[in-house]
Amino acid sequence: MTMPLYASPEQLMRDRSEYARKGIARGRSVVALKYSGGVLFVAENPSTALHKVSEIYARIGFAAAGRHSEYESLRRGGIRHVDLWGYANDPRDVSARQLAIVYAQTLASMFTDQLKPFEVEICVAEVGATPEGDQLYRLTYDGSIVDEPQFLAMGGQVEPISSTMKETYQEGMSLREAVLFAVKALSSGTSGNGDNGQGVGKLEVAVLERSRPRRAFRRIEGAALAALLPAEADQSDEATEGEPVDPKPEKGSEES
Repeated sequence: MTMPLYASPEQLMRDRSEYARKGIARGRSVVALKYSGGVLFVAENPSTALHKVSEIYARIGFAAAGRHSEYESLRRGGIRHVDLWGYANDPRDVSARQLAIVYAQTLASMFTDQLKPFEVEICVAEVGATPEGDQLYRLTYDGSIVDEPQFLAMGGQVEPISSTMKETYQEGMSLREAVLFAVKALSSGTSGNGDNGQGVGKLEVAVLERSRPRRAFRRIEGAALAALLPAEADQSDEATEGEPVDPKPEKGSEES
């Protein structure tokens, strides 16, 4: 009788961690940060149908990087959880911290009990009545929780993005300043497909706005987003729609 192959628990955990990290690094990057009016999310996402940033509850938002099918199941489960909790108790009892703990338990269970871990990193954010009440929680594939004081970056080549954010982040930025800051940070990293374009059609931007009375989540799209982006990003988008800036016979005008 042949003996089954043996691997130590430490080796299994290392293999699962490496597998999950590689899967997340192949995706596109997402950043979240606090600004004067609340919390801003900016994600590299050319798809208009598959969102990386979404609303969870009245003043709670969700962002994710990695495998879409897996973080979408987490998002839906989180919505059900907070809806039931708010209905059974009081909507004021629902918090990002509580939801982050539930997500951490789910991710840790998948990491330790299942053969394949989730290839995801997620962010749960909540906007408070004052800037001091804003919350940013980052959760990794193994269920670890980090309470981020100012900003976070997930997915893709996250190290250069995080370095840029550490060097240039300032407290109390306006919305436009925060968007410019996020776009600059994302451009310092390399997307999973090698495309660094940061035009209107390649970004998913949303905010949790403190000034909104009931539902704080708002997407920023189209002309509203174009007005916040750097001028060079808008010009690059216009160039791809018309004649190439430096036309070459062997390349089409739609290359970016």
